[in-house]
Amino acid sequence: MSNIISQLRAVKTVPVIRTSTAKAAERAVDILNEQGFTCFELTMTTPDAVNIIKNLSQKSGILVGAGTVLNQADLHAVADAGAKFIVSPAIVDGMAADCQKLGLPYMPGASTPSEVLRAHTDGAEVVKLFPAGLLGGPAFVKTMLSVFPDIIFMPTGGVTPENMLDYLAAGALCVGMGGNLVNDKALQAGDDDVIRKAAQQVQAILAGATS
Repeated sequence: MSNIISQLRAVKTVPVIRTSTAKAAERAVDILNEQGFTCFELTMTTPDAVNIIKNLSQKSGILVGAGTVLNQADLHAVADAGAKFIVSPAIVDGMAADCQKLGLPYMPGASTPSEVLRAHTDGAEVVKLFPAGLLGGPAFVKTMLSVFPDIIFMPTGGVTPENMLDYLAAGALCVGMGGNLVNDKALQAGDDDVIRKAAQQVQAILAGATS
């Protein structure tokens, strides 16, 4: 599992694929992969999510996880499909233990210190701070790390190209970026350039930060 955490730390930004059609999700991944993204969170709210995860897991050089996993049935479905990490918007009872049995990192959502501690105590490898933007942004990450220095955080929700480096500088493992990178309306309209330009912007910022 630590290898997956290392990969997430290396990529810094994980596109969260949440679209209204399977075709849009597949197209988004193709565009983002062309622009250098190699890690994706495919949410269970996306139609045909399990099959998309299965197809992506078979592609070389792509790390795919499942998001919005809310029950054990979905957990086992995506695990069988090849998902390499599991994300939930909230703490799901028993999910951390089941993920440990499957050898998959679990990243439940938390928005309060009590939830953060419970997630960590349950055995979550990473805690997803959600919705990060409404919780106080990078300052909230920094505050949580000041009292929970041994917990690994992935802020998601309200992360933008403009503030993602602030989250990373605050100590986040990586950030999850949804609508600001994966614009479903643009995908439905066939406007691939919106996705491509957003991807290029993020990659340019990341490249500038590491140069």
